[in-house]
Amino acid sequence: MFSDTALSWIAGGAVVLGALGATQPAFAQEDFYAGKTIELIIGFAPGGGNDLLSRVVASHLGDHIPGNPAIIPVNLPGAGGLTAANQLYNSSPQDGTVIGIVSQAVPLQSKMIDNVEFEMSGFNFIGRVQPSASVTMVWHTSDVMDIEQAMEEEVILSATNIGSSVSLYPRAMNEFLGTKFNLIMGYEGSAAAMLAMERGEVEGHSTTFEALMAANPRWFEEGQVRILVQHGLDRDPALPDIPTSVELAPEENRAVMELIMSSNDIGKYYFTTPGVPEDRLEILRRAFDSMVEDPDFLRDAEAIGATVNPMSGEDLQAMIARFDSIDPALLQQASALYEE
Repeated sequence: MFSDTALSWIAGGAVVLGALGATQPAFAQEDFYAGKTIELIIGFAPGGGNDLLSRVVASHLGDHIPGNPAIIPVNLPGAGGLTAANQLYNSSPQDGTVIGIVSQAVPLQSKMIDNVEFEMSGFNFIGRVQPSASVTMVWHTSDVMDIEQAMEEEVILSATNIGSSVSLYPRAMNEFLGTKFNLIMGYEGSAAAMLAMERGEVEGHSTTFEALMAANPRWFEEGQVRILVQHGLDRDPALPDIPTSVELAPEENRAVMELIMSSNDIGKYYFTTPGVPEDRLEILRRAFDSMVEDPDFLRDAEAIGATVNPMSGEDLQAMIARFDSIDPALLQQASALYEE
């Protein structure tokens, strides 16, 4: 959940995020999924951390849903997850047979850009597997040794598109910390962008720590990459000596950086379309809760470098609703990141 320090960006005071009481699904719905297929829309290109995790989820979630439906993962990258979110909101069936995952940055982005055809709080949230720890790193051959040096000289990073957190966080540091990251856009996902870093096309890349550890754990373990900064409200336990971009922000920009980086608390989350019957949503939420305690799921998640730290669908729904109450002045300040 959001830290106490992040409450400053919400207009009108604090909101308590308590887990809502679970109710038993109606028996009439328990056989709904028998013989059916659930489509899992992955708003990312194949091969990255979100894709790998989603394929683990697809292989386990159906085991916890009455009727044991097959879950078919489908990649739908584009516009930092907005393409997938637009489809899920507007044209996917609203019966609980389609679920999705998009970028952690989408709830904030949806308040700041024009090509949005959905209300994030209108989705029905199933649960979060883990918060994210995003990092900006350089390849070991770069002469940039720390984030302070990135404030003095240009650092070339591979990136995907303007709407993704891959580009959002370096752009935020340029705007509010004074770094000099130069983003080379157009790579199809973090897997391709990290390969560009390895090949020497660029100096570095910004992505989640989970994506790095899922795809190339030896890079971190053997010092092939140098992490300059991490993004979140607090330092990740796995990176205790790496500063956060929030703590580096000058006082006048601290609140807007907290707003932007609070997206990492949302992390890797799953949701379904608007209009799903309450008792069917209850089935999906309780199946998710059961899955994240399943030893087989935990084993497979660990194998791809995921650290399971779940949040219930009810708490996640309340967290997302808070984005409807952002202080307009902070939102306007953050919106500068989307101006060409």
